This record gives sequence, C-alpha cells and structure tokens, in this order.
Amino acid sequence: MLEYGPMASPFKLAGSMKPAGDQPKAISALDEGLNKGLNKQTLLGVTGSGKTFTMANVIAHHGKPTLVIAHNKTLAAQLAQEYREFFPDNAVHYFVSYYDYYQPEAYIPSSDTYIEKEAMINEEIERLRHASTQALLTRKDVIIVASVSCIYGLGSPEEYEKVNLKLKVGMELSRAELIRKLIDIHFNRTNADLNSSEFRALGNTVEIMPVNDRTIYRLEYDGGTISNIVELDPVSRALRGDHEVVYIFPAKHFISSDEQSEKALKTIKAELEGRLKVLEKEGKMLEAERLKRRVKYDLAMIREIGYTNGIENYSRHFSGKEPGEPPDTLLSYFPHGKNGEADFLTVIDESHVTIPQLNGMYAGDASRKETLVEHGFRLPSAKDNRPLKFNEFLERVGPMIFTSATPGDYEKKESQQTVEQVIRPTGLVDPEVDIRPIKESKGYKGQIFDFIDEAEKTIKKGDRVLATTLTKKMAEDLAEFLKEKKIKAAYLHSDVKTIERINILTDFRKGKYDILVGVNLLREGLDLPEVSLIGILDADKEGFLRSETSLIQTIGRAARNAAGRVILYADNMTGSMEAAIGETNRRRAIQVAYNTEHGITPKTIHKKIHDITDQLRTEHDRAVGEMVRIDEELMRTDPKKLIRMKEEQMAEAVKALDFETAALVRDELFKLQEKAGVRRKK
Repeated sequence: MLEYGPMASPFKLAGSMKPAGDQPKAISALDEGLNKGLNKQTLLGVTGSGKTFTMANVIAHHGKPTLVIAHNKTLAAQLAQEYREFFPDNAVHYFVSYYDYYQPEAYIPSSDTYIEKEAMINEEIERLRHASTQALLTRKDVIIVASVSCIYGLGSPEEYEKVNLKLKVGMELSRAELIRKLIDIHFNRTNADLNSSEFRALGNTVEIMPVNDRTIYRLEYDGGTISNIVELDPVSRALRGDHEVVYIFPAKHFISSDEQSEKALKTIKAELEGRLKVLEKEGKMLEAERLKRRVKYDLAMIREIGYTNGIENYSRHFSGKEPGEPPDTLLSYFPHGKNGEADFLTVIDESHVTIPQLNGMYAGDASRKETLVEHGFRLPSAKDNRPLKFNEFLERVGPMIFTSATPGDYEKKESQQTVEQVIRPTGLVDPEVDIRPIKESKGYKGQIFDFIDEAEKTIKKGDRVLATTLTKKMAEDLAEFLKEKKIKAAYLHSDVKTIERINILTDFRKGKYDILVGVNLLREGLDLPEVSLIGILDADKEGFLRSETSLIQTIGRAARNAAGRVILYADNMTGSMEAAIGETNRRRAIQVAYNTEHGITPKTIHKKIHDITDQLRTEHDRAVGEMVRIDEELMRTDPKKLIRMKEEQMAEAVKALDFETAALVRDELFKLQEKAGVRRKK
C-alpha cells in the first residue's frame, strides 16, 4: 500500500470559479473542523448553494484521498462528472455495482419457491471499478464517487496488489513465463481482437489489454528479455507512447493463492460435514440431501475449472477470514495509518437518504441468506458474503462530512459541528410559503380549483408550475383534468421510463407543458429555474411524502426563481408542516437580510435548456450517418473493424459516464454483430 505522510495537497482545483455567498465561511469552518480532528461534520446547504463546489475546496485543502458516497448510480455519475471538472488533473473515479440486472438467489418457504441468482454484468462498469482500486493503490490524488455498493465484499487489497505484474524494459522474463503469470492472474489468451483482461502472443511480442483501461501494451522481446514496451490504440493501432514500466493488475478482485485455495476446499468440505450432522439431527433429511448435492457439485467445479456459479458464497473460506468477520470492501483499498486507522476523507452526499441506506443494507441481505441456509440451499458461511454492518462501516472510515439541505436524525445527533450554507451565490432566496384549505367552503372552491386559478396567473407571466400529489393515480387524474381545462399538463412518476422522463422534463422547460404533476420524483435533483409556483396538495397527510424533510426538499424546487412561491393545501397544521415552514422562513430571513446589506437583487437563473435526448439523437444520427457512408464498403471488406469502432465509441461514452449514449451505441453494435455474423460478447 502507498505510504502517506505530511505533504502539500496533491489536489488542484481548475477554473476561475471563486467561492461566493456562504461558501467561503462554510469552507473555512469545515477546514478548521478537520484540522481540529472532528470526525463527523454536517454541511447544511440549501438547494442551489453549491455544496459540491464547497466540498471540492475542502478536498483540495485537506489533501487526502476522498470517498464520496451517493444514494444511487445516477447521482453518483453526476457527482463524478462535477468532480472531474473541478479536478481534471487528478484521479476521479466512479465505483458502482457492475450489474445491469441482478436477481439475488432466494427461497420463499410459504410457496416452496427457489429463485436462482440471475445477473448481467456490465463489462465497462467493471473496468471502472478496477480503475478505482488500482488508482487507490498507486496514487495519492484520488477521489472515488461511489454508490452504497462500496460496503459490499470486494476481495483482499493485499492479495490484489501482491500478484500485480511490474513489467520493465530490460527485465529478464521469458515469453512463456509471462504467459503463465498472466493466466495466474485470470487473464485469457486469444488469437482474435483483444478485449479487457485478454492477451495474445505473436512471434516475439505479447500484447495485453489491462482490465482497467481500453488500451493495449505491446511487449517486444529480445531473447528472454523485454526490450521495448509501447502503448497502442486498440482500434486504430496508432502509437500512444513508449513506457519504461507498466503495471498489470489481476482481472478479478477476488484473488487467492494456490495454498489458500487448497485450504479452502478442505474447510468447505469440513463445514459441509458439520452442517449435515446438524440438519440430520433436526430431522431435516430433504435439506441435508439438497445441501450435500449442491456443495459437492460446487467443489467439483472449483477443482476442475477454478470457478462455480455462486462461488462468492464461499468467499470466507478463500479469504481465510474467521466466521462472522467483516469482508474486505472498497474501504479496505483506501490508505490507512500505521495503527490501522483510516487515513482518508468520506463525504456522504444527500446524507438524509444515504445514511439510512448504509444502515439498512446488512439486515435485508442477512434475512435472505438465513432462509437459504435454514432450508439447505447454502452453508452457514454464505452469510459472511455480505455488506458491512453500519457500525463496521463507521469503524472503517475516518473523518466524515454529511451534506444535505435536510440532515436526518443521525447527522443531527452525531455531528460535532453543523455548518450552514444558506446564502446562495446567485442571491436567490427561499420561496414564500402560503397555506390554504383543502376542502370547499363558502366562496372557496377547494384545493384543485384554487390551484388552477393560481397556476393560470403564473402561466400568464410565462413561468411554469409544479404540483405534487400523494399517489400516481392522483397525478395522472389531475394531469388529465388540467388538459380538459385546456391547460398544457403532463404527469411524472416512477412508472414513466427514464428517457421519457427526460423528454417530459425538457419539454416542460421549453414550454410544451405549463404544469408538471408528480409524486415523490419532484424532490432531490430537479433543476427547473422556470418554475415559480409549486402546489403541494394534501400537505397535512403525515407520512414519508409529507414529512418535514420531503416538504423542505419540495419547497426548495421553487428557490431557482426570483418569484418563487409555494402553496401548501391543508386543513390542519401538522408538526412536519410547522417545522418545514419555520425552517424555510428562517432561511429566507437570513437570505433577505444578506441581500439588503450587500445591495443584491435576486435574479432568476437562466439556464440553457440542454436536452440530453437531443444529444443522444445527434449521436445516434451521426452513428447512422457514418454507417450509411461506410456500410457498403466497410461491412463488405472489414466488418470487424466497424464493430471495433463501435465498441470504442461505447467505451468512450462509458468512460465519460454518458450511459445513455453508450446504450444507443450498444444497440447499434448488436445489430452490426448480427448482420456480420459475429458472436455477441457475453
């Protein structure tokens, strides 16, 4: 592992952007907290206050490798892109689950239904995961933006690093010996085009594509000595440069020595024998027979080919860990001090959502595994293939900074310092909040008709309107009712597909729709400066969608517009409403006072309407246009070259975390492979 000591920060912020509003004060306070050794701090940053830029400054000042945890892949990708813009010369990586599709193994006793594990691994995301771990083991200027998958078992960093190959010009290592070493670290030999973790030997050269990058290293031999190492573009074969030294890491994170593997086979067999005695003693003969057949088959497969489906359920045996001992995870790859203490910074983004996720991962996994073990589908050691418990996670991280506009109970209780970032660089203030009845009364038509009246006034000014309901059905019904009233409206909820959601949001910003009706999706992450009115229907129905946190997040959606206002429709004042309104008014008072003192007039953000689907269509049309131009020629003369080009386009899109474009290129690639009669890669 790398050694860390006193040093100047290796992180260099790019660009001319300077901290503004509350950012300088927040950066200074968080820096001071880290210098004092505070382990838990909270950045309470209102929507639009630039929390990510604040944290980028803190990371640059602190100078330690940093783990940023987000609560979903999409948010993690967005954060990774932002941090890459802030730190273009440093190593910013993206680490999320590599499954495109995942159905965990499970058993439902009530219906005697066994569900076999099904998974589809995304090769490009697996490449990014390897890039993350290799950066942590070889560099000091590393930021990893991860989902909560970072607390799942990953394999020992010591074993992973121990078997990496350091290849140098002038090194005495025969071609045959190099091939053996590559096979030992799970590389595959091929005579065809190279893919990730493959190599080919041609004459006095060996070409290798590492697992972490789409590039080729060509090693040239003079007898038994490496005489030259060059890097090639995998598609064009253009020379990318010469190298004196290259490092080739294993193709898998789970690495086990031959000695440990032999020991594992014996301990698995011993555990099986012990478990069978227990099941037989309990009279569970069916379960015992089921388990014996499963494990003996797995052992035979492991002996013969070194692998079996579900091998991760035996991971404790291969790692040499004790029963119940926590697995190695991504956290294990971060630097630690001489006494084992974590020597890196952890940022928990949108902590009010992410902390509960981290806290709940173990219990759900343990319940499913317990059922499998009880009914003879797995050995008890399968329960050790698991995510970290929350207390284990806390033991494996150093100082943490929680960022949220609405910190949860955990952050409020545990933080040694809460730093507020209430003043926005733009001068925009939190919206005015009004409360109106739900039910009809004399001279009042009720929440729906009142909302429509207010919405029409807003639309006449050229602004947009949001409405939040409690259910999907209510969202759909309200949208239809608005259309009957000749109002351009659309609904948005979790059943609407991703690309369609993007289309609806873009059309909403462009003015195709004036009102957007939604449920829970209108909270975190929506940036709609055209919205100056939000109607929260049935605001007094206590629950998740009308909690203090949800109300504050929803109210914050109107803070991008200088004329922003929110109407809460309620017949009763709930505790959540009172708290949300009180907090909004408190922040608004601070913001107004600051603007008055500094002579700032808030102005609505004018943000370019960037339609990601336009970009996707442009990319797709460009790809189609290219095919039309070269189809007859290249598909006839060299279809494999065209396929390689598409693979490169897809890889570049993934590298930029542009997964939508990657998906379009992938679909086109499948059609090309089918047309050319090329077998699709699994």
